[in-house]
Amino acid sequence: MNLIEKLKGTGVAVITPFLDDLTIDLKSINQLVDFLIDGGVDYIVVQGTTGESTSLSHEEKILSRQAFIKANNNRVPLVLGLGSNNTGSIVNDLKISDFSGFSAILSVTPYYNRPSQKGLYNHYSLISDNSPLPVILYNVPKRTGCNLLPETVIKLANYNKNIIGIKEASGNLDQISKIIENRPENFLILSGDDDTAVQTIISGGDGVISVAAGCIPNYFSKMINYALSNDVNRSLDSLEKIKYLLDLLFREGNPSGIKSALSSIELCKNVVRLPLTTVSEELQNEINNTLNELNKQ
Repeated sequence: MNLIEKLKGTGVAVITPFLDDLTIDLKSINQLVDFLIDGGVDYIVVQGTTGESTSLSHEEKILSRQAFIKANNNRVPLVLGLGSNNTGSIVNDLKISDFSGFSAILSVTPYYNRPSQKGLYNHYSLISDNSPLPVILYNVPKRTGCNLLPETVIKLANYNKNIIGIKEASGNLDQISKIIENRPENFLILSGDDDTAVQTIISGGDGVISVAAGCIPNYFSKMINYALSNDVNRSLDSLEKIKYLLDLLFREGNPSGIKSALSSIELCKNVVRLPLTTVSEELQNEINNTLNELNKQ
């Protein structure tokens, strides 16, 4: 099976677990990876937004990468989050970093700078030129302040052969449909929005990089497989049953919600690094109760 096929289905944006002293919890990384793979996920994304990558030092990023590689033991593909609003910094990282154990990189649009479409095209073209691994674009306008438009995505896909797909988290189904309709062959369309993942796949997309699958991997991966096999009714029914949980997980921010959920099933401590904070006690109880009810089904 080639890489494109392996990255279809359910990918998980995994957390970085911390101990109470805010150091990386290496034991929990092993537990999390086993939990996700046993739950049927197709691949794991390390050090994305959900992994609190902006709060990790360079040394911690290396330590975390090595821990995930060891825990995975070549069972599923690993994708590495590598994004910045400093193009030169990313290019330098691409030249000096050891990417052994990873199959692709996921690179978010430059945040805060609010570049033009020309700037975004040139940014990703330079990343493509210097990346030893295939590149997945990541568009998440609510977080970055800029929107990678379909025309730019298609141009990048056509002129940069190692740009193999996009994690599209705009939640805009019209925008997603335009990319699906005009993409070149074998260009992956991956939902980055749990709420619209099923509809994206029904419209012709290839899968999801999910946050919620981090705590309900078995349920979520089955739901995505229903959608991929065109079992529309079962996929939509499955989505309806977890909509309230999705709302809870994101109500007070990500990864605060997913860490609360994972701590409730004893897969990590409920610890995040500032500027993030843990969810309120009320929300934590609601997440715990909802997750328990779902796991009984």
